[in-house]
Amino acid sequence: MAEESGGREGPLKGLRVLELASVLAGPYCAMVLADLGADVVKVEPLEGDATRGYGPPWINPDAPDDARTAVYFLSVNRNKRSLRLDLSSEKGREVVGLLIGKSDVLIENFRPGVMDRLGLGKAVLEELNPKLVQLSITGYGPDGPDAGKPGYDFVAQAVGGLMSVTGFPDAQGGHPTKLGVAITDIVTGLLGTVGVLAAIRSGIGQRIDISLLEATLSMLINQAHNAFATGEQPPRLGNAHPNIVPYETFATADGEIVVAVGSERQWPRLCNELELSDLATDERFADNGARVRNRDLLRPILAQRFKDADSGHWLRKLDEAGIPCGRVNSVLGAFEQPQAVARGMRAQVEHPSLGTVPQIGVPYKLSVTPASIRSAPPLLGEHSDQILAELGYSASAIEALRSGGVI
Repeated sequence: MAEESGGREGPLKGLRVLELASVLAGPYCAMVLADLGADVVKVEPLEGDATRGYGPPWINPDAPDDARTAVYFLSVNRNKRSLRLDLSSEKGREVVGLLIGKSDVLIENFRPGVMDRLGLGKAVLEELNPKLVQLSITGYGPDGPDAGKPGYDFVAQAVGGLMSVTGFPDAQGGHPTKLGVAITDIVTGLLGTVGVLAAIRSGIGQRIDISLLEATLSMLINQAHNAFATGEQPPRLGNAHPNIVPYETFATADGEIVVAVGSERQWPRLCNELELSDLATDERFADNGARVRNRDLLRPILAQRFKDADSGHWLRKLDEAGIPCGRVNSVLGAFEQPQAVARGMRAQVEHPSLGTVPQIGVPYKLSVTPASIRSAPPLLGEHSDQILAELGYSASAIEALRSGGVI
């Protein structure tokens, strides 16, 4: 069943969002708004959002190719209504024009110039709806030498410098590595959500431009400032932290754990629990600055001690001492851990053709106007008739659009 909201409405109830976006960054932004109560109309091309075919895995792997649904699509499209529409046709653009007139927010992720070619440039949008908040997501922004290039998360992680600080050092056989999830797309979607909410708060119709490149650069945070300060490329350190020691993974007798000593109060407590109290007063490791400078001396000492007992032993001791630590979980293990279960981070929703499908739970909990999972990711064009009827189309007009290949 869908996650219940106890009869209370999300804080964005009544907000009307038009999504002309595909794949991840734009759809993720729209899903966040939808979880918070917005009515999101997702306009899909006749063949559907590309992620409907991003499988395997499939929820229904034995179905014919044109009837299978990739779990990728299901991951970012709940709480939305789907309108299947040929935007290249005049009739399709008429439908979108009507939707724009009735929407509060437009989310699109076309390359610069595409909206103009569709007859939906900035001036047209302002004429159709002066109060419209327009979020444009591109790979590199609307201007500059790379404005016309297509944008993909993997490429953005590379050209944005993120891959250069991710992975193990060359001396350990490492090389620049992308993150295991499309983090640039996700952060771009979240920053887009922030921009949309700020624009709504302003009460002024306006355009918001965000790009995968700029979102990637913005998330470099301390690594960028390390480079600004030194003029040098920050090294790849695997699971270690560039500015805090010890703050990394350690192998135990039966697995691997993470230890994150984030304050000077925690350092002597760690030494005591490891029965290495002398390290706490050793001038080479007396404070974080010294430990960072001498990490190559300190790490082997700690690593050897952690191998003397299993993960459960060390996690119990460090937890009792108030030292941040954790097991390196698998994805399924992460959702099955008691804390994630207690916080409702795995949910289920009934799909119109697939039965019960799993969903990641809502991560933000509002006490009075909670976000919720109210409906499953839609079938392609599932709500076309409903949406068109809301725009004033008669049953015969809708059938004419269908027979004409517009929907």
